[in-house]
Amino acid sequence: MRCRYAYLATATLAFGLSGCGDIAKLPVDSGYGPNPALPEPNKSMIPTINIAEATGWPEGATPQAAPRLQVEAFARNLDHPRWLYVLPNGDVLVAESDAPPKPEDTKGVRGWIMKKVMARAGSGGDSANRITLLRDINGDGTPEERTAFIEGLNSPFGMALVGDQLYVANTDALVRFPYEKGATRIDAAGEKVVDLPAGPINHHWTKNVIASPDGSHLYVTSGSNSNVAENGMEAEENRAAILEVDPHNRTLRLFASGLRNPNGLAWQPISGELWTTVNERDEIGSDLVPDYMTSVKDGDFYGWPYSYYGQHVDERVKPQRPDLVEKALVPDYALGAHTASLGLAFYEGTLLPERYRNGAFIGQHGSWNRKPRSGYKVIFVPFKNGEPDSAAEDVLTGFLNADEQAMGRPVGVAVDETGALLVADDVGNVIWRVTPGDR
Repeated sequence: MRCRYAYLATATLAFGLSGCGDIAKLPVDSGYGPNPALPEPNKSMIPTINIAEATGWPEGATPQAAPRLQVEAFARNLDHPRWLYVLPNGDVLVAESDAPPKPEDTKGVRGWIMKKVMARAGSGGDSANRITLLRDINGDGTPEERTAFIEGLNSPFGMALVGDQLYVANTDALVRFPYEKGATRIDAAGEKVVDLPAGPINHHWTKNVIASPDGSHLYVTSGSNSNVAENGMEAEENRAAILEVDPHNRTLRLFASGLRNPNGLAWQPISGELWTTVNERDEIGSDLVPDYMTSVKDGDFYGWPYSYYGQHVDERVKPQRPDLVEKALVPDYALGAHTASLGLAFYEGTLLPERYRNGAFIGQHGSWNRKPRSGYKVIFVPFKNGEPDSAAEDVLTGFLNADEQAMGRPVGVAVDETGALLVADDVGNVIWRVTPGDR
């Protein structure tokens, strides 16, 4: 069957669609850095589908760490661990979460195919809807305590502690819980602070949250409700954006927009600026569009859906908005096409080599629609004077086996109390811990 008939395929043929779509003409590295290559778009009738089937880790297998680093499992047998947060006392919180029901997003042939794609890639199961606490009492890299810290959530993702209030970004609301230092469980009902965009489509469901340095405001990521507004702009209210929340008055407003699917949030230690990682649009070729990381300020606009990487117009979007395209900013640093760059953490510890100080660790979940595959690793971007300074470097690789199956997929990254790097792996159901090594 020729590719133009693929949307009429059966479930069996859906996984044969890897024969359709385009193949990258540029190395993935050309899509990194402050000036990535941006070839002409290649819009195909169907998206390129190149799924790395999720298998989990064989006994004794681990990712490969960069020279002078080593990696070991910090915790295993979790249930789709997506995001990490380290409390001031050193306890590590893990959001075990998967997508909520999205009845409107899986309708039609396109939605049906995407549901199959996500299932094959290791997502789409019932969400644990839980935050688990891991406590390493003696600092040996193995938690002695593990408890269900908060249960009954709704596809939770980001977490932030402000004073004695722990904020959790559910897929549909920012909620807060009373927190006491040393607690191993919270049974109190969460208090809703503000509603967040959700609904029956809820295309990009993850919501991350970070507190301002003084704790007076919170910033929440909200991904788009589509690829390029095919569901109409009325479905995109307060989406493709970072939202600012005033927790005292329980109000929400648009802070930065045109960010297709922002996830990671972190304050840069030198500049004090807020940075985010963003997943860009699909279906215009394996070489487009690079995901990116960028600093964001109040009122910034980054183009989605009308343009990408500044003012490169996406002709698929109708009607166009040249007035907005004219305002679209160029991101600070590209992270490779379709790498699904999610986790973001600036390194302020002292355990790892000095060269990592103030730079950014980034978890790349990995592509589903690029040939050859991209991402599936943790990278590091050196910073100097608060800005990216040189080429990205691999920190953890080897998440794909020799058959190009995904043994794991990195998502959130965080730095623990000792200065070790923690990585949430939602396919391997592991938290990895990276420390100095002898190699």
